[in-house]
Amino acid sequence: MAADSSQPTSFILPDLLSHCTYPLIYHPDGDEIAKQSVEWLESNCPDLSAKGRHALHGLKAGELTAFCYNNTTPERLRIASDFLTYLFHLDDISDGMMTRETGVLSDVVMNALWFSDRYMPTNAPGKEQPAEELNPGKLARDFWARCIVDASPGAQERFKEAFERFFESVNIQAKERDAGVVSDLESYIDLRRDNSGCKPCFALIEYTLDIDLPDCVVEHHIFQELNRWANDLVAWSNDIFSYQVEQACGDSLNMVAILIKHHGHTLQSAVDYVGDLCAQTIAGFQRDREQLPSWGPQVDAMVEKYVEGLQNWIVGSLYWSFQTHRYFGTNGAEVKKTRVVPLLFSPEV
Repeated sequence: MAADSSQPTSFILPDLLSHCTYPLIYHPDGDEIAKQSVEWLESNCPDLSAKGRHALHGLKAGELTAFCYNNTTPERLRIASDFLTYLFHLDDISDGMMTRETGVLSDVVMNALWFSDRYMPTNAPGKEQPAEELNPGKLARDFWARCIVDASPGAQERFKEAFERFFESVNIQAKERDAGVVSDLESYIDLRRDNSGCKPCFALIEYTLDIDLPDCVVEHHIFQELNRWANDLVAWSNDIFSYQVEQACGDSLNMVAILIKHHGHTLQSAVDYVGDLCAQTIAGFQRDREQLPSWGPQVDAMVEKYVEGLQNWIVGSLYWSFQTHRYFGTNGAEVKKTRVVPLLFSPEV
């Protein structure tokens, strides 16, 4: 598709990094484990196209994992890295799926999490599953069987609940895509908090730190707000970083696109608006972490580690977005320096 001379050909990124002063720490085994995760997915996805394999190597999901879970054992880092690599794979294969297809994908993956030792297909009406387990289920079963060996019961339950909500949101997104609906801002925000994929990733913070948070902590409103702030930062900033690729592919499920369509923003003013929201999330996160109550020394120590894990996700995801080839190709370092994002005008770019 050729560029329309009346339309912008680039936009300026908000200076998100200046708002985030948390230290950026990388796990010492990150590079090696990232390589292992790529090999794991490739070897278990024989039908992955050459284009898909190229994208997988440029994704650098393992490197994101090394930023976000930088204080864990190599063994637990590997499982988290496999999951993040797998999660991006799910995101890619679910894009463009019709509603029924996303339902099948959800069922086969959750089947693997609920029945980790063997495949148990259901024959329930409308939920029939094939006799041979689909590849996404096999991959989920592989990493989950390794994870639950030493994951705490609470972390396991929170992970499964969050992953189920992720699939519910993907299904809603597919229905809207089928109907040609562009969400209003409020509905989109509610949906994005689940389909960002952050919630199962945050559940893995407990696993990587080998902690099991008590319900009184998990259910506390300030603790929940901290999770929401971190989730929003990752999701909103991702909407900015991914906008150029998504608009080239005609994907309107993005906060920037919604602000332009429903709220009269120009491209730049929409990007600036979302950037302001990102700055507010970091400020809100810092404010609320200082308001956490005490549950006693032992629990407080676990809570402090977990909140630091959320902090690592905030800073790690921002810096990683310029390293991965997913958003800016091989030009991430230049975009990080200049903050100028040239728009793509063909999904083949």
